[in-house]
Amino acid sequence: MGKVTRRLVIFGGAAVAGGGLLVGYATLPWQTLDRARQIGAREGETLVATWVRIGKDNSVTVIVPHSEMGQGVHTSLPMMLAEELDADWSLVRMEQAPADMAFANQGLARGFLDDLTGSVPRFLSGPLDFVARKTAEAMNLQTTGGSTSVRFTGVAGMRRTGAAARAMLVKAAAAAWGVDEASITTENSRLVHAASGKSATYGEMAEAAAKFDVPVDVPLKPRKDYKIVGKPIRRFDIPAKVDGSAVYGLDKRLPGMRFAVIAASPVFGGKLKSVDEKPALAMRGVSQVVKLEDAVVVVADNTWRAKEALAALSPVWDEGANAGLTSASIIAGMDAALTKDGLSEEYASGDVDAALAGAKKVVEARYVVPYLAHAPMEVMNTTVHLEGDRLSVWGGFQDGLTARVLAAKTAGLPVDNVTLNHTAMGGGFGRRLPDYMDYLVRAVKVGLQVKGPVQLVYTREEDMTHGFFRHASVARMRGVVDDKGRVTAFLNTVAERHDPPEAGRFNYAIPNQAMRYASGTNPLPWGAWRSVDHTQLGFFIETFMDELAHAAGQDPHAFRRAHLASAPRHLAVLDLAAEMSGWNTPAPAGRARGISIREAFGTIIAQVAEVSIGADGLPRVHRVWSAVDPGEVINPATFTAQIEGGTIFGLSAALHGAITVDKGRVVEQNFTDYEMVRMADAPVQVVKVIESGAATGGAGEPGTAPIAAAVGNALFALTGVRVRALPFRLARFGAGEGAK
Repeated sequence: MGKVTRRLVIFGGAAVAGGGLLVGYATLPWQTLDRARQIGAREGETLVATWVRIGKDNSVTVIVPHSEMGQGVHTSLPMMLAEELDADWSLVRMEQAPADMAFANQGLARGFLDDLTGSVPRFLSGPLDFVARKTAEAMNLQTTGGSTSVRFTGVAGMRRTGAAARAMLVKAAAAAWGVDEASITTENSRLVHAASGKSATYGEMAEAAAKFDVPVDVPLKPRKDYKIVGKPIRRFDIPAKVDGSAVYGLDKRLPGMRFAVIAASPVFGGKLKSVDEKPALAMRGVSQVVKLEDAVVVVADNTWRAKEALAALSPVWDEGANAGLTSASIIAGMDAALTKDGLSEEYASGDVDAALAGAKKVVEARYVVPYLAHAPMEVMNTTVHLEGDRLSVWGGFQDGLTARVLAAKTAGLPVDNVTLNHTAMGGGFGRRLPDYMDYLVRAVKVGLQVKGPVQLVYTREEDMTHGFFRHASVARMRGVVDDKGRVTAFLNTVAERHDPPEAGRFNYAIPNQAMRYASGTNPLPWGAWRSVDHTQLGFFIETFMDELAHAAGQDPHAFRRAHLASAPRHLAVLDLAAEMSGWNTPAPAGRARGISIREAFGTIIAQVAEVSIGADGLPRVHRVWSAVDPGEVINPATFTAQIEGGTIFGLSAALHGAITVDKGRVVEQNFTDYEMVRMADAPVQVVKVIESGAATGGAGEPGTAPIAAAVGNALFALTGVRVRALPFRLARFGAGEGAK
């Protein structure tokens, strides 16, 4: 199975604990499903299986164990379950899963297991379900991230649950009518026995169906029979966001609620030494100053007054060991780490060192990318209310169950004494994942000291400067091109790497290749950022492939083609992107095109970017063509939007994004100095999909991965200047350069 990963250790340990002795959903601890039925119960409805409730009115409610951040999973996952259930889509509803152990995401855990082990014999599916269930419980698993919602929870959870629920309904009807199960058909939430003329709605059979054990691995529909999946379905979450009725964390209001604003140590790892509270307490509406170990918080009757009062304070900080950090010193440390022996090896094939040593000419390049902030439009916030020994929490989290457990731990309460209420979420991109819920922990600590409900808010400046950042990185690449224009060696050394392990790999047929990395060079708090290491390594690898093509004197598209002969899916995507963009035709005057390709989260995407240099000497991206093979598409409208949105996210980072450090402090404070691509500057995008029938891939993150390299390669084609450090706005181009 290759390199041992954290996921393999986690799930392997759970497998040993579970013993693999019990078979099927039906053998899961009954109290788990019983608890789910109690918690998920609604008047006139029956919870047939963990994720689906059927009403007497024939309504179908799909309970979704993922957070909606705009990616559309609150619609895509119900589509997958409803398809296998043969439900009438007009009767389908969606509900966010409670943050409770009974709704720990077994489907997500099973998806990870399937990804690790590959296909398994059917008789092992039951033990794997058991291991997945216990793993999900042990990990408090309700995580939304890693483009796993559809490809793991959807495939391993929703589809199987829908098929199982349909089988239970058929079994109930067969028992009621005294007929063979095989003689019953289902369609549009109805059961029909054609021979006798008997029929019933799902709602009429739901209670009887729920008395049966949930079966294991009921055969799923072939794709040719889909009636819901593959259609552009309107999303459940959009109407409330359009009419303003959606309640985000910042919208939450409770009687008597107070508002708190925080200032943490400006230097990472610093502590609060002292603060004179009097200037804040003397201001209108201020009721309290709360001191935390590394922060000071002002509580007032509205957020603005708390913010103004906080600004009146002069906290004294113990800045600690990081007070001398600068971006330059961090990058220098990464460079130094790459020159030392003992680098870890991610993978290797052939003998790259011998190939490099015996080469007549070695192509070398050094690349640098900066830290990046998540910067979601809704700043970090949480509302808490402690009443006796019971705590209520409101907010947007990328893992509601872990958030509940963390709140309980922070408050020193049993988990059952904590109620977590999901709100709409104004972006996440990884910032609201379990390991980065500092805003929740601090809100609970404040709530323990404030009478009544209190909402803790990070200002934009606090949010920008006290996040968990995508790490800066330095890469040194070395490669060899032979006399026939073939790459014979490719060595990638990088400081540093995180997740996922496969981000450093590619599908080019190169006989001698390796990736090595240095660790421990990143002193800032690290956080998973949309597409994780695919953003850095996508830029490094695909820019260097362009440099190798140039060294070989070949067209970048043709050069990549020649190295993808043994990767037909990648080749098809690459060729489609070239065809879409008119690669072999001249670009408009003053413009040039660049190409790149990445496989990320099970989805292959090739992009072509068309660029120019403006009168101000800054790059302009006019058009982006994306060819994508995700295996299959659940909701075409949502999938296209995700590829386009991921591209804009990655383009913002490539053109503008940089978090810099001086004296241990983040320099950038707001969107005035941490720019995003704005509507007026957004490129025209064209997305085409190849549904190859391969395993279902992700949608939310793949579009972010290849865009920086595509733009950089286009800039080289236009100007002859190879930009090896991001963001591109820092490159020096003449006004209208390349506009010949």
